[in-house]
Amino acid sequence: MDQFPLIFWTLVTGIISALATGLGAIPVHFVKNDSKALRGFSSAAAAGMMISASVFSLAQEGIALQNDMPVAPYIVILGLMLGAAFFRWTERNFTESNFHEHYVQHGFSRRGLLIFIAMFVHSIPEGIAIGVAFATGNMQFGLIMAIAITVHNIPEGIAISLPLKAEGVSTRKCAWVSILTSVPQPVMAVPAFLLAWLFEPLLPIGLGFAGGAMIYLTVSELIPDALEEGGRSLTAWGVMIGLCVMLLLTTLLDLIPAGI
Repeated sequence: MDQFPLIFWTLVTGIISALATGLGAIPVHFVKNDSKALRGFSSAAAAGMMISASVFSLAQEGIALQNDMPVAPYIVILGLMLGAAFFRWTERNFTESNFHEHYVQHGFSRRGLLIFIAMFVHSIPEGIAIGVAFATGNMQFGLIMAIAITVHNIPEGIAISLPLKAEGVSTRKCAWVSILTSVPQPVMAVPAFLLAWLFEPLLPIGLGFAGGAMIYLTVSELIPDALEEGGRSLTAWGVMIGLCVMLLLTTLLDLIPAGI
């Protein structure tokens, strides 16, 4: 099959997947941020969604590569630890420096910036996955992968927007921040297509790294904030609901190939 149409669709689907993340801000628009309990629940639900995405999407997808790469599960575990260590380093630097103060003046809190970084890192292996899928030469497989990531991006946009909205960030800004976190998808998709032989072995550690960063974020930032705002019971239910909603969407998404 001629490579130009594949490259074209790699880029187009990468852009569409990034834009889809912004759709997550739409339902969040109707969330009022004047309730302390609601702010706590929003943080907890976002934490649950991020944990679910990290474990049942990123890590699981990386482990599933063991058919072609027997050491993939161990590489994913290494990636998880490296991602957590990277995010600890990032968190410490944001705490000890004044770098983030410029952004705080424009409506972004330290926590908001950390969420942005975690989701930005998370988008890099997803962009690589789109490129590698199209590089197989199978247009249908590439489209299925792109659709899967695009659909996943909508609840991820909700997970990004919920805590930002609770801090008073406008819906429009939530949408833009969500889209910007997914910019690596179209940026990485085409190079990954052209260099699939180089990028494919990096997928397990990339997926694990992104998952580790997101899990660390939820435990160090979102859950403590949820406990402070909403208490233990509300936080527990928020995490469970967020986790189950994301898991349900992931499960329903797995049915897509059967219908194509």
